[in-house]
Parts: sequence; C-alpha cells; structure tokens
Amino acid sequence: MKIRHTPLTTNDLRQCLRVATGATLGFTLCKIFDLHYGIFFTVTPMILLGLVPVMSTHAMRQIIASSVVAVVEVGLLTSLLGASPGLMTPVVFLLFLYRFAAMSRGSLFLFGANGVLMLSIMLNFASYPDTNLNDLLFSNFWATILSVVIAYVMMVVIPDVEPRTAHKPAPKAPHRMRHEALLGATLATISFVIFQIFDLQDSMSAQASTILILFPMHWNGVIGYARKRAIGTILGVAFGISLQFLLYDWSNQLLLVIPILWIGLMLFGQFHVREGGGSSIGFGAMTTLGILFGQYLSPDNDLIFSALYRISSIAVAIVITLFLCHLVHNLLNRFEPTRFGY
Repeated sequence: MKIRHTPLTTNDLRQCLRVATGATLGFTLCKIFDLHYGIFFTVTPMILLGLVPVMSTHAMRQIIASSVVAVVEVGLLTSLLGASPGLMTPVVFLLFLYRFAAMSRGSLFLFGANGVLMLSIMLNFASYPDTNLNDLLFSNFWATILSVVIAYVMMVVIPDVEPRTAHKPAPKAPHRMRHEALLGATLATISFVIFQIFDLQDSMSAQASTILILFPMHWNGVIGYARKRAIGTILGVAFGISLQFLLYDWSNQLLLVIPILWIGLMLFGQFHVREGGGSSIGFGAMTTLGILFGQYLSPDNDLIFSALYRISSIAVAIVITLFLCHLVHNLLNRFEPTRFGY
C-alpha cells in the first residue's frame, strides 16, 4: 500500500482545488444559514468532486436520483415499518442490494455509492424519536442540489486545462457481479441492524466507515481500503485535534475555521489524487474531516473528545466489518453462481 510520489499534473492540482473549495463552500453555507445535518452539506460535495474528476450531466442525474430515491424510501419505510424492525430489515436488504448491483455494473457507480451511504445515514438518524424526519429528508435533498450547483461552479471557475481520458469500467462476469452485490448488501444490512440494536447515535463516523470500506465490493479490495480508511481517519482526526489546540477558545469563529478547513482538505485532496482517486487514504481523511467539521463542530461541543471517540469507534467498526466480510466472502464462494472471479 503505497502512495504514488509522482508530481501533480495541472489537472490534478485543479481537481484538488475544486474538492477543497467546493467542500469548504458547502460547509460555510451550512454554518451561515444554520442548517441542520452539516454532514450532508460538507461530505456530499466532497464525494461528488472527489469521485468525479469532470462533472457531467450523467453524474448530475445519478447524484440527484440517488438522493430523491433515498429520501422517498426512508420516508416510506419509517412511516410504514418504523415500528416493525423485523419487517423493515429484509426491505432494507433489498434496497441495499439493488444499489450495490448498480455499483457493480460500473456505469451507475455514483448512484449506488452515494445512495448506499445516504440511505444508511438517514435510516440511522430516522430511527431516533427526537429526529425531525422532514428536516432530515429535506436537508439531504437540498444538500444534494447545492452540491451539484457547487460542482458546476467549480468546473467553471477552476476548469481542467487538458482533456481527460474517459474511464470505461471493465466488463465483469455475472457471477462476480452477484458476489459483489450480495456481499455489499449483506454487510450493509448487518451494519444497519447493529446500529439499531445498540444506541450508537454518536457513532456516525463508524457507521459511515462500515459503508465506505465496502465500495471495492470484494474481500481483497475491502481489506486494502480498510487499512487506508484507518490511516485516513487518524490523519483527519489529528488535523481536527490540531485545529482545536490552535484555535482553542476561538474554534467557534467561522472566519478562522474556514481557511484552516480549506488547507486540510487541500492537503488530503493531494493524497487522494496522487493515489489515483477512489478508495484512498486521502479520501478517508477528507471524509473524516468533513464529518468532524460538518456535524460536530459547534460552540458547545468538544471537538477533541469527538475526534478521539471517532478513532476508537471506527477502529472497532473496521475490525468487525472485516471479520464479517471474510465470512460472507467465503460463504458466497462456496456456490458457483455467486463465486468471485473474473
């Protein structure tokens, strides 16, 4: 597991600028207008600009569709089956299953990836009695619309200077796609069940990590990204703690926080681009930083405690997810129709 030490191209540098500036802009607007669920407004632009080097109408349709579908599904599920977790669980499995199937096909990866993450987060939030469901759902939707607007603005203000080579996903055998979809859906559903059984409302980073490390959708990829996610989390948390020490009692001053957040995202964005994008150490550090700042940075919240709690909870979540992933991977490989292979 090595980071490429090649110099950044001009296009790479501009993508770093777009990610850092776009996510910081989403965070700033969220804080200025006192919007709830800052994680959506900070992390969604990060996902869009980090995973999609060049914004397109195809990417726009996927990201908006993933939000709209997730909002409708969470609204219906919590209204109809919220009091019946036994009935909700198989439905949640099916919702995860078709999203991972879309990711496995490649052409709809962004729809599936963003949908899986947002569905998991919103289902967890919606399960708590003190959650305003309408506020949760509309916050996710408007954060997605804002993220698309930010992405297009970043492409206009900080465009690429050279055309990029279009990425075409490699074809996969049907049995491999079935393996990837079932593996991802099974583990995402287990994560959902665990976070429902135990009162883990403050463990959003851990919950997100159990979903993010599933993005490779196979055992070798998951264990590789688990290492990267762990390192990225430590880097993101260390940066957050450094900010708290640096600003001390001024950590609630937005004008001081904004430039430091931008510097952190710019730094980790370079790691992300140097690693070739996708499931990288830099991406793990950026999303950790986005969750810390977007969701937990407030005048009455101790960011240091939140950061240290994030490390311990994420470490436990990653270990458990890896253990379960190994079991499910071996189980699926016992059957020819779901055997992983090329």
